[in-house]
Amino acid sequence: MKKLLFFMLYLCFVSTTNAQLRGVVFGYNEKGKVPISGAKITLKSNGEYSITNEEGQFELILPKKLPDTLIFSANKYLSETLEVNENDKFISLNVLLYSDKLLPEVVIGMKEKGHSISRLKTLHVEELTSTELRKAACCNLSESFETNASVDVNITDAVSGAKKIQMMGLDGVYTQIQLENIPFLRGLESAFGLNALSGAWIESMQITKGTGNVVNGHESMAGLINIELKKPAEMEKLYINGYTSAVGRAELNANAGQVLSEKWSTGSFLHASGMFGDIDHNNDGFRDVPKGNNLAFMNRWNFQGDKMESQFGINTYWDQKFGGQNGFRPNANDGKYGVTMDSRHIDAFAKTGFFLKNPDNSIGIVYHAKYQELSAKFGNRIFEGQETRAYLNAIYDGNIFNHDHKIKFGFSGVYNNIQQLADSLKADRIDYIPGMFGEYTYTGMRLTTVSGARIDYHNLFGWQFSPRMHIKYLLTQETDLRITAGKGWRVPNYLIDNVSLLATSKGWIAPMNIQPEISWNFGGSFVQYMRLWDRRRATLTLDFYHTFFENQLIVDRDASNSDIVFKNYNGKSYSNSLQAEFSFEPIKNFEVRLAFKYLDVKAEYDGKLQQQVMIPKQRGFLNLGYITKNKRWEFNSTLSVFGKSRLPGLDLNGNQTYSSVYPMLNGQITYIYKKWDFYLGAENITNFKQHDAIVAANEPFGPSFDATEIWGPVMGTNIYIGFRYAIKRNKK
Repeated sequence: MKKLLFFMLYLCFVSTTNAQLRGVVFGYNEKGKVPISGAKITLKSNGEYSITNEEGQFELILPKKLPDTLIFSANKYLSETLEVNENDKFISLNVLLYSDKLLPEVVIGMKEKGHSISRLKTLHVEELTSTELRKAACCNLSESFETNASVDVNITDAVSGAKKIQMMGLDGVYTQIQLENIPFLRGLESAFGLNALSGAWIESMQITKGTGNVVNGHESMAGLINIELKKPAEMEKLYINGYTSAVGRAELNANAGQVLSEKWSTGSFLHASGMFGDIDHNNDGFRDVPKGNNLAFMNRWNFQGDKMESQFGINTYWDQKFGGQNGFRPNANDGKYGVTMDSRHIDAFAKTGFFLKNPDNSIGIVYHAKYQELSAKFGNRIFEGQETRAYLNAIYDGNIFNHDHKIKFGFSGVYNNIQQLADSLKADRIDYIPGMFGEYTYTGMRLTTVSGARIDYHNLFGWQFSPRMHIKYLLTQETDLRITAGKGWRVPNYLIDNVSLLATSKGWIAPMNIQPEISWNFGGSFVQYMRLWDRRRATLTLDFYHTFFENQLIVDRDASNSDIVFKNYNGKSYSNSLQAEFSFEPIKNFEVRLAFKYLDVKAEYDGKLQQQVMIPKQRGFLNLGYITKNKRWEFNSTLSVFGKSRLPGLDLNGNQTYSSVYPMLNGQITYIYKKWDFYLGAENITNFKQHDAIVAANEPFGPSFDATEIWGPVMGTNIYIGFRYAIKRNKK
C-alpha cells in the first residue's frame, strides 16, 4: 500500500513540475501566410522536440529546468528562436517563419518514434510509423499489427489462409479501414483483402478507437484505421525488399519515387509473392497454408500548384490460391477436398484540394472507383461475387474568427452494386447512399471539443442520422483525458462477411430480410506521460469503450438444429473493452511496452446471453525493442498470451467447451549496413499448434466436417530471412 501511495504521489509530482506549450507555426512565402506541416520545435538544452501536424499545430512539454531556448525550423524557411521561462507555462504561440530561398539549404534530422499516442489529436489515435512496421517481417497488411496490442488479427478457418482483424472484440467489418481517407477493404475485399496490400508500401498507420469523425463516413462503429502510403516526393528513389521463409513463402517488393519538377512527382509500387511449400505441421492431412501467387501494382501522381494540389493513381492486384487436403490440385478431379480462391481487383482514385483567398480555408474533393471479382470454392460449396463501387466526398475546411474555432462541412455519395452467390443463396443489392455532414472544433488552452453529425439516405432503408462528440481535456500538463460518444451504422453483406463458414458441412439458414446494423459507442482514455529512472520517458494509457447494438445481424453457431443461422437481432448485444498499456525506456535505445486487454463481448445465442465465440476474454502483451549505439543492430521480440475462448456448441455431456490458453512469441534481428538491411526472424517460436483444428478431417465430405473452429495457430515455428535495399532521397 505504501508503494502504491508513493507511486501516486510521484505521478502528481511529475505532473505538476512540467508545463505544456502549444501553438501554430506559419510560413510566409509567395503564397502569403500558410500553416507549416512538419516543422520541428526543439528545446535547445533539454533536447525534447515536437513536430507540427498538417495544420501547423504543435504541443511541447516544458521541463522543470528553465529558462531554455525554443528553436523553430522547417524545410525552405529561416529558423527562429524564442526563450521560454517559468512565466510561459500554458501559453499559446503563433510563430511566423520566412522563406529561405536566397540562403543555402539546411538539413533537418529527427529520431522517429515507431509507436505513440498523438497528443495533438482530439480523438485517441495510435500512430504507427515505418519504424514500428520494420520490427516484424511486415510482408502484408495482415502482418502489420503483430507488434500492436489494440488490433487482433485472427485466422478465419483452417484451410483458406484468410485473416480478419478485430478491434475491441468486434469483427473487422465494424472497423472502418481507409487508405489515405478513402474507404478500403469494403464489400468483396473484406474477406481476403488483408493479404493484398504490401507492408513495404506503407509509410504509417493511425488507429482510432471508438467512432471516428463524421467527415470519414458513417461506418466507423468500433474504430477506424487509416493507412498512409509512401509519398512520391518523399519516398526512396529506389526501395527493394526480398523475403523467404522455411515454409516455402517468397516475396519481392520494389518501390520507386521520382520528382519530375517543382510541381510534379510520381511513385510506383510493385509486389509479387508466392507460397510454394506443402506444409502440414499439425499432421491432419490438410495444408496449413494454401499455395498460390499474388501480384499487385500501384502508380500514383502528385501535383503541387500555387492555388491547388492534386493526387491521383491506379491500384490493381490479382490473388490466386489453392489449398485443402495434401496433394490437392485444381481441376484434378481426384476426389480430394480442395479450396480455391481467385480475386481480381482494380481501382482508380483522385484527390483535389483548392486553396482559397484565406490560406486557412480550403476545399477538398476525394474520388474513388473500383471493380472487384471473387470466386471461391470450399469442397463442393462455391462462392461467386462481383462488385462495382464509386465514392465521392467533398469537404470545406475553414476557421471561424480565429484558429480556436474551426468548421468542416460537405457532402458524400456512395454507389455500390454487389452480386453474391453462395451455394443456393443469392444476395444481390444496389446501394445509393448520398449524405451530408458538418463538424465544429473548438480548441482552448486545456479543452478541445469536436462535435459533428451527418445524415445519410439509403435507397432501401431510408434516412440515418449519426451524431458524434469527442472531447480532450488536459487534466495536467502531462495528463490527457479523452471522451468519445457516437453512432455508426452499416448494411451487412452476410455472404461475403462470413464466407469462411463455407468450410464446414453445416447448412446456412438465411435471414428473413436484411436490416442496417446500428451501434452506439461510448468510451474514453486516460494518458499519463512521465519520467522514470534518470529522466527516461514513460507513458501509461488506460482506455475503456462500451459498444451496444440497436440492431445487429447475428451469426448463431449454437443453434440446436446444427445449422448456422443468420438473423436480425434487436435484443441485448454489446462489447466492453478495457485496455491498459505501459511503455518506457529503462535504458537508452531500449523500449519496453506492456499491455493487458479484457474483452466482454456478449449477445443472445441459443436463447441465452453468452460470450461471443472465438474471442478470448484476456490478452497479455509484451514488446521489447533495442537498437545498438552505432545504429547497426536492431533486436525486437513480441510475446502475446491469449486467454480462453468460448467454442460453439456443447460437448457430448452437454457442457460448454473452451479453448486453451496459449502463447505466441515472435522475434527478429536486423543488421544495417549503409544502404542495406538484413533481417532474420522467427514466428511462433514456442511452436504452439491447435490440436484437432479440423473436426472430422478424415471425412471432409461427411456431415461432421468443420474447419472453422479456429482459435489458435495451425502452423508451427516459421523461420524467415530477408533484406531491404534503399537509395534514399536527400531531405532538405
